[in-house]
Amino acid sequence: MSRTNLSMSISADGYVAGPDQSADNPLGIGGPALHRWHIGPDAEHPVNRQVMSDMMDDMGATIMGRNMFGPIRGEWGDSDWRGWWGDEPPYHCPVFVLTHHAHDPIEMDGGTTFHFVTDGIESAYRQAVDAAGGKSISIAGGASCARQAIAAGLVDEIDLQVSGEILGGGERLFDGFAPGAPTLELTRVLEAPPHTVHLRYRVIR
Repeated sequence: MSRTNLSMSISADGYVAGPDQSADNPLGIGGPALHRWHIGPDAEHPVNRQVMSDMMDDMGATIMGRNMFGPIRGEWGDSDWRGWWGDEPPYHCPVFVLTHHAHDPIEMDGGTTFHFVTDGIESAYRQAVDAAGGKSISIAGGASCARQAIAAGLVDEIDLQVSGEILGGGERLFDGFAPGAPTLELTRVLEAPPHTVHLRYRVIR
């Protein structure tokens, strides 16, 4: 059976994106610093390389929100937007994008195809399970997509790449949950000085 992993980069004060997100600054003010563990010189740290390998090697399907896919809002119209990642996105598997507006699939180089799902997270999850063929399913974000997956009881483990950054505002991963829901059990701690610690939690149902 497929394992479902939610993996997100997060600030020390709990934000996965900074304030004032826009098409020109999709991660918000300060948000890009959360990702230096896998972008830039920090990506060469052996622990960061291990975490990236763990994340990508067994990935059979990915689920993401429309906000992560791109800055287009409302009807797609005549937009030719194909994602942030260029001609060959890093996923190399089917990607299911949550949206309120239908769109034909977009097939990219390297095995990535974006499928657009208009009937909710549970439908996206069923399609991802079918596509994954027993491999892992990744919940890639953003915050709203991640919260929906957690609330629906679809997530087996949560990986947090915790940065020392203080963003002071933006999008929080765990907004809107009652105390103790979800219940998390810490199963792994990996340090990647000077900026990042990687935490893995098992979701107890």
